Amino acid sequence: METYRDSVFRQNRVTRRTGCRSLDDLLARRFSRSRSKDRPALDGSAIPVFSTPEYRLVSIGAVHYDTIAHAVTKIHRETSTPARFSARPGGVATNIARAVSQLGVETTLIGAVGGDGAAHLLEDQLTREGLRLNLVQRLDHSTGQYLAFHDPGGELAAACVDDRVLSEAPDNLFDTLLDKETKVSNEKTLWFLDANLPEAMLQHTIERIGGQFVIANAVSDAKAPRLRPVLKGLDCLTLNKSEAASLLNRPTETPAEALAQALIDSGLKSFILTDGGGELRVFSGETLRSFAPHTAEIVDVTGAGDALTAGMIAALARGYDLLDATRFGLSAAALTLRSTGALAGDLSWQNLEIFDQSDKL
Repeated sequence: METYRDSVFRQNRVTRRTGCRSLDDLLARRFSRSRSKDRPALDGSAIPVFSTPEYRLVSIGAVHYDTIAHAVTKIHRETSTPARFSARPGGVATNIARAVSQLGVETTLIGAVGGDGAAHLLEDQLTREGLRLNLVQRLDHSTGQYLAFHDPGGELAAACVDDRVLSEAPDNLFDTLLDKETKVSNEKTLWFLDANLPEAMLQHTIERIGGQFVIANAVSDAKAPRLRPVLKGLDCLTLNKSEAASLLNRPTETPAEALAQALIDSGLKSFILTDGGGELRVFSGETLRSFAPHTAEIVDVTGAGDALTAGMIAALARGYDLLDATRFGLSAAALTLRSTGALAGDLSWQNLEIFDQSDKL
């Protein structure tokens, strides 16, 4: 049974930036088809950078109910540990959608939920936050659940997930919703997929929305290999070092430099490769560049990688090229690290602009 809940998009008002920049060749190639005369030039010529987004996002993937335990003392096996518990929406696609929406970009979330109370709680909260929801309700399944345990310093000690509502879904689960979105989609739409989608569904979805600009995230070491058949169909991939090793079937100790080169050799058009607190590497067109992450007090690592992706997407939606957009992703990650949960309360485009101006890379 398919249910649809649409809400009014919420957009933040932010301070206008001035000047002109060029989108990289990657975006230009994808978006250089015919456009209306008021469409910004994305074919390599100088275009304005907008404080108000010119593009919307469709995010497809996991919709989870997350429970996070923040331990008061170091977590040990085979014994209980005092902790503070919190619960909130989760799943990579959901985290991205929430953050991008909070950064002022019109966002639609496509996913699957069960026929339980968690589904209603998630729908209510996500709608209040300004997301447009296109969810498939699978009454014979439970809504996805994620349980994480964090040590006192915020580091992830262990995590478990039950995502059968999506992992056991048929490839065509979202066909009706995808057709609905592609009918209203245009060159001002960015698409995001997470590797929580089963491998066959990833392939089917990319074929179904054919020709769109697609950004993907590897999610985890276990799920990254699902992306192997679709790498050349992606326009941008975000992943960490261990996920890259898993995707490429390389040893986990493989240096980041070697992994970056292997990703380039795989045919990826562009990617952002992170390495914990170390440098991240961004490849776009024929350029490979390293960035140092911002220094931040770590309160909770939950969602920092997703925040980086969301900040990058929000900047792409405003006309920045991928290399420049990465700066805003780094700022979003830093704000998230010093907060509890996957969505920082002070995450806004205006704060990212302030952060970017005060700490240029």
